[in-house]
Amino acid sequence: MKENIYNYTLDKLTQYFVMHNEKPFRATQVFEWLYRYRVNDFKQMTNIPKKTIASLEENFDILSLDIAQKQVSADGTCKYLFRLADGRLIETVLMRHNYGNSVCITSEVGCNMGCVFCASGELGKIRNLTVGEMILQVLMVQKDLDHSFQRISNIVVMGIGEPFDNYEAVMAFLKIVNYPKGLEIGARHITVSTCGIVPKIVEFADFDLQVNLAISLHAPSDNLRSEIMKINKKYPIKEIIEAVRYYIAKTSRRVTFEYILLKDINDSKECALQLVDLLKGLNCYVNLIPYNEITTKPYKQTTKEKAEAFFAILKKHNLNATLRMEHGADIMAACGQLRAQKMKEEK
Repeated sequence: MKENIYNYTLDKLTQYFVMHNEKPFRATQVFEWLYRYRVNDFKQMTNIPKKTIASLEENFDILSLDIAQKQVSADGTCKYLFRLADGRLIETVLMRHNYGNSVCITSEVGCNMGCVFCASGELGKIRNLTVGEMILQVLMVQKDLDHSFQRISNIVVMGIGEPFDNYEAVMAFLKIVNYPKGLEIGARHITVSTCGIVPKIVEFADFDLQVNLAISLHAPSDNLRSEIMKINKKYPIKEIIEAVRYYIAKTSRRVTFEYILLKDINDSKECALQLVDLLKGLNCYVNLIPYNEITTKPYKQTTKEKAEAFFAILKKHNLNATLRMEHGADIMAACGQLRAQKMKEEK
């Protein structure tokens, strides 16, 4: 059975060529064709010998993803619903910022984290994505951007699924998208978001790329966080903060705390002050996020006034923070929402 060549890091592909008595530099050449020129046929690799092409064709496939649906927002946000080879559906989102094009990729089919405000985990986790399935999300979006001579400048791994629940594949993915002869996305332009898998936060401190870490916090106390994020019962806030302190000490990198503002749940002045106390002294900043409302969930987006008041409290107490703009408000931009609807339609 042929393998998806996008599952291969450069090191792994180099090993393949050495085992087949080929020059190791062929791996770099193939990577350039796949990621810089984005070819879809080995025969298009004009500087690769014919016998090597034949070997590649015998052992590998250059795959793509089927676009089951694509939604485009008035603000330019694009949501892609991709169908995998086994028929499963995943989502990828392209967000347009003043600093460039950011793509949010999915790491699992479904999710087991059970955050009550999120549509991603409504049906639970089905399986991990392969490295190649994550890579193809980026490539499919990039090929779309190629038509207008644009490129992806940032990658965030915070779509459907918990990235640290698929740790090894995500780490391989990060190396591939960062590789200078490939897509060449700078490590500091890549962010991985976790809802707080403490052992993996500690392990990630030893990862050899300067990739950004984000923590999906969404509440300043254990009582509240356990109500909306069941992972907190296993890894409470104190343990997360300890792991973050270790990570910062080891890497000297700033950590982002993601905080979705839910109306009358976590948007009060008291919550803001608790958050200030919790994060005081940490090399971090808080990303306050408007909630994309989901029809199957009772939660609502906080008012603009309360969001601005919450933000003002953080700034007053010298806590670095941003109040993020809402993206894709006129489409199903919330994680898992489009996928869930499509699955219901196909039942």
